Amino acid sequence: MAKEPDKSATPCPAIMFQGTGSDVGKSLLVAGLCRAYHRRGLKVRPFKPQNMSNNAAVTADGGEIGRAQALQARAACVPASVHMNPVLLKPQSETGSQVVVQGRVETTAKARDYYGLKSSLMPRVLESFAIVSEDADLVIVEGAGSAAEVNLRSGDIANMGFAMAANVPVALIGDIDRGGVIASYVGTHALISDAERDLICGFVVNKFRGDPALFEDAITLIEERTGFHSFGIVPYFPDARFLPKEDAMALDNRGDEISMARGKPIKIAVPRIPRIANFDDLDPFMAEPNVTVDIVEAGNPIPGDAAAVLIPGSKATLADFSFLCEQGWDVDILAHHRRGGMVIGLCGGYQMLGKTISDPDGIEGPPETLDGLGLLDVDTILGGEKTLMETLGRECVSDTAVQGYEIHMGDTTGKDTDRPWFLVRDNEPEGARSENGLAMGSYLHGMFAEDGFRHAFLSRIRAGHYSDLAFEDRIEKTLDALATHLENHLDLDDLLRAANRF
Repeated sequence: MAKEPDKSATPCPAIMFQGTGSDVGKSLLVAGLCRAYHRRGLKVRPFKPQNMSNNAAVTADGGEIGRAQALQARAACVPASVHMNPVLLKPQSETGSQVVVQGRVETTAKARDYYGLKSSLMPRVLESFAIVSEDADLVIVEGAGSAAEVNLRSGDIANMGFAMAANVPVALIGDIDRGGVIASYVGTHALISDAERDLICGFVVNKFRGDPALFEDAITLIEERTGFHSFGIVPYFPDARFLPKEDAMALDNRGDEISMARGKPIKIAVPRIPRIANFDDLDPFMAEPNVTVDIVEAGNPIPGDAAAVLIPGSKATLADFSFLCEQGWDVDILAHHRRGGMVIGLCGGYQMLGKTISDPDGIEGPPETLDGLGLLDVDTILGGEKTLMETLGRECVSDTAVQGYEIHMGDTTGKDTDRPWFLVRDNEPEGARSENGLAMGSYLHGMFAEDGFRHAFLSRIRAGHYSDLAFEDRIEKTLDALATHLENHLDLDDLLRAANRF
């Protein structure tokens, strides 16, 4: 039997958005609402009790959180804090994840072990929620997965477990684009407890295509069957593609984009490694009208017409490098390099470009050392404290400004680090370049969002005129457009009343 919510737990007005399933658009809606309520003059803060993602962001207070919460903080026009996402799970294998609590790595746990650990994390989740709420007029909370995962309710900190503990009203989000949305609301109502139903203040129909008037009878049916109130129908927002993504699923099904990209002067090939991390490094290139980003799936070769190969970050460098070699991509990359093609490695990809990668303490699994691609005269030893910092600097080749963040474990040394890619902080060398300039690696994420550096970099791959894309400005304009979209289709006053109801 579910326990009653704590009536004294809510520190300020708050509302939680839980999905009827995964990938229903919770993160995007929360970001848009953060911007919309900020434009109304409210001090808004995002919060997600538990997240699972290898796409992380470094916060101003020196920790890491999910990329989606960093975007939501940006939408609310406040610095990102570790307390906005107090529990972050970063998958390292099919069964185990690194557990980051309040911004710092606490342990590594297999799924079954983490299930037993969850309940002990609730006090820290509630502590973070209280900290986020201290200076806020409104906290918008995002759930994880589905509100109806009743089989996982014991120790739950991500959905109804948190809502009950913090006494936060809940709005359900269903994705009509995938079908079965009526059943998803009615089924959720049937599965959850009476106490949990009492927390649900309404529902949102998301990603609608077509005439909303045709769905009015369905809204009435859902309201009659569940007693839940409709906050509105949100039409599909196509410009969501311009915002950073949290889940690697965003890299799926890009075949149509690739087929439409023929004739663009630059193709950047990216091997899809299993534990790809911080893949939003690719977003600025995907936004460039003269650039094709070809995500190379398992079983396919690196395309011979690629101008550059970019090896992205990885949450499990040794395992992902082994996978890369199993696909024959090492042979393709070395052949690409011999033909005069550029090879870029970011974070884990940087480690793969070196001569060796060693894990003497078994950070990622059994202790082992692998030979890398050997395109950079460097060696990497995994271990030590995780580096987490925001970084400013300049590229050595073009002398253009960059800013980004570092989020990695391990130390990379060797002859080619004497030829750094960047100078950061107080002229500290960062990264490495090969003598012929065709291979380069760095631990710096996010630098390609800097327009001047990105265009200088692309000009080195292939000379020519590139767009005047202002990448960060486009994100801001997209957040404003998303806020306007939600203002036009949701009852924001009604949602605010729901947030104040407890």
